[in-house]
Amino acid sequence: MAAAGGEGPARAEGEGATGGFPSLPAQEEEPGRGQLFSTVVDAFLEKLVAAGSYQRFANCYHRFYKLQPEMTRSIYDQFISQLQTSIQEEIHEIKKEGNLEELFASMDRIVEEAKNRKEPAWRPSGIPEEDIHSAMVPYLLKHQTYLRRALKEKEEENRKLAESVLAGRERISEMQQQIQNRKQAWQAISKEQRELIMAFQEPE
Repeated sequence: MAAAGGEGPARAEGEGATGGFPSLPAQEEEPGRGQLFSTVVDAFLEKLVAAGSYQRFANCYHRFYKLQPEMTRSIYDQFISQLQTSIQEEIHEIKKEGNLEELFASMDRIVEEAKNRKEPAWRPSGIPEEDIHSAMVPYLLKHQTYLRRALKEKEEENRKLAESVLAGRERISEMQQQIQNRKQAWQAISKEQRELIMAFQEPE
């Protein structure tokens, strides 16, 4: 009984909290393409500094180094610092102008979506006619839908324009009729005035 009791704690210490099996190490996230790009740039700068070592710099300016070793070291440090800063600024401008950060993020999203996709990826069948048909038909159908929608919108726009033109013509016709009616009324009044004047001017 004592031996059985002693085995319990020893086994419990070796077992994990998930039913006696040791816990697996957490899988590390893969770095994104933007992070990989930055890592490559950093590695390039490190190799650049290693290639342009202080010893080589001193050998190139050997006489000056013999006279002013501390000054030579200071000049070298400033040169390397300015070179690194200049390269980093140039790369930053390239990334900004090319919108590389957004492109890298978009590529990462595409890769993640592809991992979760259950259906198999498209592969050419080996028959060019069928491959072109399968690739072009969805595009043509989508373009056809767009054209139909654009045609419907244009027809609706033309219908409203025709209604507006027709309403304008009706208003013009009404105004012409009003002008004609007023003209006739003025002509009638003018005729009556002339007749009245002539009636007063008749000899007694």
